Amino acid sequence: MLTLDHVGKTYPNGVRALENFTASVGPGEILAIVGGSGCGKSTLLRAVSGLDTPSQGRILLDGEVVKQPHAKIGIIFQEPRLLPWLTVAGNVGFGLEDRPKAERNARVADALARVGLSEKANVWPRELSGGQAQRVAIARALVPRPEVLLLDEPFSALDAFTRTDLQDHLLDLWADLKPTLILVTHDVDEAIVLADRIMVMQPMPGRLFDEIADDLPRPRDRQSAAFDFVKRRVLTALDRSLADGRPDGKPAASDADSGAAMWW
Repeated sequence: MLTLDHVGKTYPNGVRALENFTASVGPGEILAIVGGSGCGKSTLLRAVSGLDTPSQGRILLDGEVVKQPHAKIGIIFQEPRLLPWLTVAGNVGFGLEDRPKAERNARVADALARVGLSEKANVWPRELSGGQAQRVAIARALVPRPEVLLLDEPFSALDAFTRTDLQDHLLDLWADLKPTLILVTHDVDEAIVLADRIMVMQPMPGRLFDEIADDLPRPRDRQSAAFDFVKRRVLTALDRSLADGRPDGKPAASDADSGAAMWW
């Protein structure tokens, strides 16, 4: 269980990036975080990863406070960040140096097969397309079998077709061990395709505005009426988060009800 307990972040220049963010994310859950620019999405992800330290509150994984990068927490960035001096297989197996060679090779081969890159095992990162490089980054992040995997807009630099393909690959890999996934994205469709729950954040300072359950059966049909209904709820919450914020970071109960009802 990942717990964020009244997390806040104030930078040395006085900017409050996060305020009083509290949430729990269960094992195997996929949580998407959306919100306008400056709402603290990436700051929150860096705090969960241990790359940044909250100014207030705590982040706990299975009861242990996260204060630095953690072996059970992986992260995928917008750029693949592959090591250019290692082959594709070397990059995927980079986090398995402590494992026996036979096990490491088997896990790398399986991961590359799952993302459709078995034939690229011995090539260099510079020889890959953008989509292929990000598939390697996904495989590398999941091979160590993290308990929590953080994704900071991992597909935003890719074309729509490649992005859809990688979303499918991610879900395919996630289905094996079902780590907790936390995805930051500006793409509402992507959030709905992937997530079990969508959190809408409000900016200045970043705080939780609304939560929307996404229990559509997988694989999710982007053209269905049910998908469109969830999308309209998310877009309504995003609009209100920018135009109608409240000090406690939560919408009034009447607003939440009307946000759902207005799209029937």
